[in-house]
Amino acid sequence: MGTLSRADVAHVAHLARLGLREEELARLEGELNHILDQYAILARLATDAIPPTAQTIALENILREDVARPSLPVDVALGNAPDRQGDHLVVPAILGGDGGGG
Repeated sequence: MGTLSRADVAHVAHLARLGLREEELARLEGELNHILDQYAILARLATDAIPPTAQTIALENILREDVARPSLPVDVALGNAPDRQGDHLVVPAILGGDGGGG
């Protein structure tokens, strides 16, 4: 695989509208060439027998079952609420000014 020159890196930076200093261009030239070298190594691997996959590790559900069970009584759940209206918590409106909710 070919290597990127300083001019290549400067051109890509220009296309991305990045204003890079000379020391940044030099650093990125080395880093990008290292990435390309690593890709070249990976490209040589025989992967024809490996099926395509979207997930490389086994997935498992780490959540508990969703089982209905008794919850707090309303008076306990809203006991420290600064403002309530019946069984509901009252909060300031964040959209619109009429509090109409629609």
